[in-house]
Formats: sequence, structure tokens, C-alpha cells
Amino acid sequence: MHSSEQDSDSKLFKIMLENPKRYTITAALPYTNGPIHIGHLAGVYVPSDIYARYLRLQGNDVAFICGSDEHGVAISMKAKKEGITPQQVIDKYDGIIRQSFIDFGISFDNYSRTSSKIHHDTASAFFRKLYDNGDFIEEVTEQLYDAKADQFLADRFVTGTCPKCDNPEAYGDQCEKCGSTLNATDLINPKSTITGDTPILKSTKHWFLPLDRYDDFLKEWILVGHAKDWKANVLGQVKSWLDDGLKPRAVTRDLDWGIDVPVEGAEGKKLYVWFDAPIGYISSTKEWAAKEGKDWEPYWKDADTKLVHFIGKDNIVFHCIIFPAMLKAEGSYILPDNVPANEFLNLEGNKLSTSKNWAVWLHEYLQDFPDKQDVLRYALTANAPETKDNDFTWKDFQARNNNELAAILGNFINRVVVLTNKYYEGIVPQPMEFTEVDEQTLAELKAYPAVISSSIERYRFREAQGELMNVARLGNKYLADEEPWKMVKTNPERVRTQMYVALQIAAALRILSEPFLPFTACKLSGILKTDLDLNWNSVATRSDLIPAGHQIGAAEILFAQIEDAEIQKQIDKLEATKTANKMEAQVVEAQKETATFEDFAKIDLRVGTIIEAEKMPKANKLLVLKVDTGIDVRTIVSGIAEHFTPEEVIGKRVTVLVNLAPRALRGVESEGMLLLASDAQGKLVFVNPDAEGVLNGAVIC
Repeated sequence: MHSSEQDSDSKLFKIMLENPKRYTITAALPYTNGPIHIGHLAGVYVPSDIYARYLRLQGNDVAFICGSDEHGVAISMKAKKEGITPQQVIDKYDGIIRQSFIDFGISFDNYSRTSSKIHHDTASAFFRKLYDNGDFIEEVTEQLYDAKADQFLADRFVTGTCPKCDNPEAYGDQCEKCGSTLNATDLINPKSTITGDTPILKSTKHWFLPLDRYDDFLKEWILVGHAKDWKANVLGQVKSWLDDGLKPRAVTRDLDWGIDVPVEGAEGKKLYVWFDAPIGYISSTKEWAAKEGKDWEPYWKDADTKLVHFIGKDNIVFHCIIFPAMLKAEGSYILPDNVPANEFLNLEGNKLSTSKNWAVWLHEYLQDFPDKQDVLRYALTANAPETKDNDFTWKDFQARNNNELAAILGNFINRVVVLTNKYYEGIVPQPMEFTEVDEQTLAELKAYPAVISSSIERYRFREAQGELMNVARLGNKYLADEEPWKMVKTNPERVRTQMYVALQIAAALRILSEPFLPFTACKLSGILKTDLDLNWNSVATRSDLIPAGHQIGAAEILFAQIEDAEIQKQIDKLEATKTANKMEAQVVEAQKETATFEDFAKIDLRVGTIIEAEKMPKANKLLVLKVDTGIDVRTIVSGIAEHFTPEEVIGKRVTVLVNLAPRALRGVESEGMLLLASDAQGKLVFVNPDAEGVLNGAVIC
């Protein structure tokens, strides 16, 4: 690319930032092999929804686009595992995901599917144009092949040791420990996740996008043109990739599920899911435009459109390098103005894992906490992983609801509405003379839209939500300082003004909360019966958001307290998951060498009862036990003191090896051995009879 062209592009991008005519907002397409969890929400869907709702409140032309990502080998593998067809898999999870988004209030203008005809046609045409333009390299390469499964292995179905950080659990496309992007053939000691076998190399023909051709363009566009407005974590990952040197990337795969490669000689091959998936944004926009009777092209091809991709940390490379290179190669599309990717959200100190069920699933949350969508939206935004990985805990979730939403926002609204109904039968009073405090309070209120806007437009949603809560704090401080409940007895005329000012703050909160807390904003509209035509800028320009003489409704609780028992239930659910994972991961010891019947016949196992127990002096691990074996009462020294106290083992039924040769331990002769096993947590448990009426001395055979 010539330097003059680069300069022109850089200028164009800056113009787009300032005065866009329309916005195309994309949210990462969720993959339909499982439901949505809080990591997806915090990383992508809540921030993108805040942004879209905010822009609409300003009267902007917005297309907020998403859809289900439904191709790739993971789908077909899921189908095999569940004993259903790939179509049934995607139908199942598309249904769950789609309904979850609706119930949670994510305000997509269109939610599509990559299995749709419009997408297949769009992706095929996109590939064909690049193919006809000579933008692909056709190569026969050696790829990893699982002979037992009789299929080539997609990147995610190969694990091995990362060549850069030695992580033994790296995937064929990425190491999640060091963040490096890999090729499956880079892995040391690769293993198929399908069969566990070591794959072989086998020749196959594929088409590659030569990313190295776009190296100079990408450096200029991102590292120079967007050095000041893109997030540091995004720039860092892009720079790392570019510094490492871009290489051609395959855009086709040997798969049995996906979009056919639309050229001769490509039988049995599909478009690589990461080539087809981002094109899903375009096909979803086409679908939306057709329904709305609009032209889709300005939303993707006009220079005065602002395109923003909301994605997670693991998709930065695809949205900042691969997809832009595809768009650049095609030639008629705009490039993203920003890609505000978030980092990862952890859960209770551990990394979210769908395979290990270590997650809070959205559809389950909506069942467990009905009508509390905004509480989760608020907690996830308040703790959003915008610049670094962050942690979601149920205790923090509870505290956010009880100490912030209920105690600050809910409390202010309740006080205002209750007092207005008490003093004026719910009619907004006519204000009298404004004091300096009134004027200052209203002036501060009018400044908040610009403050919140500044944060949102820099994709600092956590900061923006914090400023929203400051509006509620402003209201609480005003009431606390003015004390209308006292003033009403001595100067009722003054109270009219006080309540009028407080009601303006309440009406402003109805508007300003809508991007962050849409369900709460809707409730506030019902309580205040305010004009829904009011927009974001009304707060800054009007002093009568809720005019004198207006009738408001009755008070209702916006945020109920969340009790400890509700939170404990969720914590217990996670603990059960942790236990199940430990049990699944537990390595069973290999069988010992074969024993003959004669060897086994020598062993004498009896049922016994522990009748006395004490700690062995100066020995942390040993208990000295008196055990009634039915034959006799004998002393047995057992290394169980780290697992049991003497008090809790007295009376325990146990299995005793009674004919073990006596052995002196710390001067105490031990005459036998107890049988124990360890549970998922590594805690010892007694092996004992589970039936009643088994007498001491009973032979175990």
C-alpha cells in the first residue's frame, strides 16, 4: 500500500469517530454447542447492549447485530456424543440461547443463524469473490489426521504441549495459558481429543488467506491510526501477532459440517468456521434490513458508518487481523472503528469452564432469580473485566444488590414516591423559589448525561454505571440535607420545591438508567408515569422532566433484599460441581500384581468398633485406638489424625485386618490395620458395613 493511501485511510477513520451517520454494532456470535454463561455476558453481551441502548436514547440510527454460530467440527462431535444430528444440536442450543437473550433483555435488532440460507449464500459469495480475485493461495499441506476416527482434526480437537510456554494442555489454535496463537502442527506431543490417539500427518489441499500481504496495512491502520483510541489489551495482542510475523491462514477445512467450499475440486471441504462466522454479521444485517425494508449496504459499506465489534479476549486476533484482512481483500467494506474486547471473567476464584460445568448459566439464573435481570447486569458491569481478568462471586453479587441497588437507588426512589403520595396525593407540586442548593443540585444533575456519555463512548461501562449511581447518591444527599419530613411541619411551602427537585432527579434516573438497568427503567416509567418520548439529552436541557401537576403512581420495591439462603444455595451448587469434577478427574491407581486365592485366603478381615481413641504424643498424624474386634479388644495405631479427631471416631464401625503381624510405632505395639478410602476431596472415609445388625467379629469374605 502506498503511503498516500495509508494517510487517507487514517484520516477517514478519525472522521468516522467524530460524526457517524449510523452505527453497526456486532456482538460475538455465540457457538451453539452449549448455553450462555456469565462470562459471555460480562465480556460481550451486557457492554454491547449498554452501548446500543445508549445510542438509541440519543436518537441514533443503530443496527445491533448478532446470531448463532452453528458450523464446525465441535457441532458434529456434540451430535455424536448426544446421539442426535448436528441440525438437532444447533436447533436445541439456538433455542436456549435465543430465549435467554430475550428474557435477559439484550436488545438485538436482529439475531440470526449461520445455518440460514441467507448466510450460506453470503459466505459463499464472499469466498468466491476473493477466489476470483486471486486473493487465496492454494496449497497441498500435511495436516493432523486421526486414523482411528478417520478424519482430519480441527484445531480445537488437538491438544499438546505449547512450544512457547510448555503448557501441556494447549489447543491446536491457541494456548490459553500464554495467549499465543498456534497451528495444530506446532504442538509438541499432539493428541486427538476425539480418540486420545497420536495423530498422523496426511496430505490435503486447502485455500489460504495470505495475511502477510496485509502486514503493512494492519500496522498502519491499527498500531498508528488507532494507537490512542483502542484498548491497551487489544493493541498489545495485535502488536504481538504482527511482531511475530503474519503467515497465510487456511480458510477451508476437511469437515463434515458447515458451508461447502464453492469451487471445483473442493468436494468434502467446508469453509473454516472462523472465515464463515464473522460474515454472519453481514448476513444477519441483510436479514434485518430485508425485514425492515431498508438497504443493508450503508451499514457495512458507507464511510460515515461506525462499525464496532464487541468480543471477548480470545477472539481479538480474528476480529482485528483476520476479518479486517478479509474485508480489505474484498474491497467494498468498511473496517471496524473499534474492537473493545474485554478480558476473562473468573467464577469464585477459578477460571470459567463449560466442559467442567464451572459456570453460572444464564437460563438457570433466570429461573433461580426471577425478575432480577438487572441485578445480574449491574453486578457484571460493576465488576466487568475491562482491562484485566476479574472475578464474579455470589457474595459480591448479593452485596451489589443489597448495599447499592436497594440501599442507594431503590431507597431514593422509594422515599421520593412515598413522600409525594403522602404530601400531595401523588401530584408533582408546583415549586416555589429555588435556593442556591436547589440550583446547584439541578445544575449538577444536568451535567451527568455528558459525564456518563464520555465514559460510554470510551467503552468504560463500569465507570459509566458508577456515575449513574452517583445520580442516585446526589438525590439521597439532597433529601438527607434538606429533610423535607421535618420541614413539612414548619415550612410546607419550602417542601414543595424540595420534592419538585427530588422528583426531577427521579425522572432523570428513569432515563439515564435505561442502558444499564432496562427493566428498572421500565418499572420507573410505570411508577412515575413519565413521558417515554424523553431522551438522553432531555436530562441536560430540561428542568421539567416531570412537570408540576403530573400524577405519579404508587411506590413499589425496585430491588428486594437477597437473603443469605439464596446465595448459599448457589454456592452449594458450585461446591457440588467442584466435587463432581474432582471425582471425575481422580486418577485410579493401577491394579497391583495378581494375587492367588491362597494369598487372599490368608487375610482375615473382621468387623469392629472403635471404643477408645487418643492422639499419639508428638505425632501429628497418629491416633492410638482401642478396637473391639469381636475376638478381643486390641490396640491399633492408625495414621488418620489429620482427618479425624479422637472424639469423632469413638463408636465408628470399622473393617480390621486382624492377622497383620504386630508392629511397634513410637513405642506402641499396633495389632492390626483399619481399612479406609479417600473421597474426591482427598479426605479419608472408613470402609464399613452399611447394614444394621452386623456384629463385631463378623468375618468379611
